[in-house]
Amino acid sequence: MDINNNEMEKLYAESFHSIEEGAVLSGKVVAIKPDGVIVDIGYKTEGVIRIEEFNDEELKELKPGSRIEVYVVNMRDSEGVLNLSKERASKIKIWDVLEKAAQDGTLVEGVVTERTKGGMTVDIGGVKAFLPGSQVDIKITKDVDALLRQKMFFKVLKINNKRSNVIVSRRAVLEEERARKKGETIVKIKEGAVLEGTVKNITDYGVFVDLGGIDGLLHISDISWGRITHPSEFFAIGDTVEVVVLKYDQTSERITLGYKQKQPDPWSSVLEKYPVGGKVKGKVVSITDYGAFVELEDGLEGLVHISEIDWTPKPKHPSKYLSIGETVEAVVLKVDREERKLSLSIRQCKPSPWTLIKENYAVGQKISGKVKSLTDFGAFVGLPEGVDGLIHISDLSWTKHVKHPSEILKKGQKVDVVVLAIDAENEKMSLGLKQLEPDPWIEVIPSRFRLGDVVQGKVLRVTDFGIFIELDGGVEGLIYSSEVVQPSGEEQVKEGDPVFARIIKIDLDERKIGLSMKNVKRTDE
Repeated sequence: MDINNNEMEKLYAESFHSIEEGAVLSGKVVAIKPDGVIVDIGYKTEGVIRIEEFNDEELKELKPGSRIEVYVVNMRDSEGVLNLSKERASKIKIWDVLEKAAQDGTLVEGVVTERTKGGMTVDIGGVKAFLPGSQVDIKITKDVDALLRQKMFFKVLKINNKRSNVIVSRRAVLEEERARKKGETIVKIKEGAVLEGTVKNITDYGVFVDLGGIDGLLHISDISWGRITHPSEFFAIGDTVEVVVLKYDQTSERITLGYKQKQPDPWSSVLEKYPVGGKVKGKVVSITDYGAFVELEDGLEGLVHISEIDWTPKPKHPSKYLSIGETVEAVVLKVDREERKLSLSIRQCKPSPWTLIKENYAVGQKISGKVKSLTDFGAFVGLPEGVDGLIHISDLSWTKHVKHPSEILKKGQKVDVVVLAIDAENEKMSLGLKQLEPDPWIEVIPSRFRLGDVVQGKVLRVTDFGIFIELDGGVEGLIYSSEVVQPSGEEQVKEGDPVFARIIKIDLDERKIGLSMKNVKRTDE
């Protein structure tokens, strides 16, 4: 049957009359063209959605026959086309969802798009909602930018009557989730229970662990059986950790946790595993001014005191002998389980140099060494075995009255000495320098000097009790103050002056020669 133009116009009019502008309808995609998508909405005419309303992903999935909800924008434009909108249909649908969510408390999904004054903007299916700063998280969030472009769930707090303003909360979602988890966790918490949690915060005194809606404190003293300086040595925020419930106060909901308790206390069996005198191996984990700590096993450390590192009489700083991470062998000296202290010695793994001294040296033996240091009472001589022997000031010279060792020796000087005594138990060794030569007071002096002899000497020093002079052969004599005769008309006797004196006393036991200037004729003879 042929239909004339008048009838066609009438059919179009009837068709458009049954469609209301602003209606949301379900349609079927007929065709996809460069400038729009043709949709059949079940009436006598088809509508068009602008191609700009679709993103690339939607266009890839869109094909003829796909169902789509549309919003009727207007009945017909100047070209007689029915204008439709996918975006406006989606928004109307989203608003319905939002209103329902505000009424019954259901959650909606959205994406945080940007920061704004006082909060953030959330895109919920094309509708922009406001997320106040106070509703972002349960606690203050330092890095809110980390939430940008994140898809998450929100609770609708408020919608105004004109559907132009939506306020949402992420905090309410987190609080509900936390309350749910807390309820599940509470029934599991009991002393001795092993639970898994997440490290939430780290302080100087311990670690807060989220057990699932409720936090527990892992104190620094319960992290390791060994020495620990700061909890960050063991944990980082976000770590998953397995802990033991040590104490639970239901009234205050305080939970005390333990980490080291998952392993037995190594100190409980220390006496059996590390008996005194036994040799052990360990790793140097810390070096201090007074020694080094050696880890024998996890949570068990021993101290090697600076005096037990080396046999050297004057040890250097421990860092001169040891380094962190080095494996060393040591001998157990002392174990105190109650005080949790273990004393070790590295030097006792090596033979004592005093043992070698006792084996290799004998009294009267002539040896060589280097002067290490000078003191008021003598000089210390270093020997190849690493020990020092002492030359007492009285053993430097047979005849000279030595006031200080520096008059005869210099630091660093190589010298030959004689072993006078060895006391290995007390780590002492006496040496002599004058003993390299025979004692002149036994053979030489008695035959060279006699009572009444007039001798010439050089003034060494002038004292209140007399004048010391050097005689032939380096022997010293004393002109008693009562026996001093000052030259008439001349200056007083001074150091370096030649003088004549008569021997009035020879004491071989005391090793002294007494002199007098009285009744002495000064002659070349």
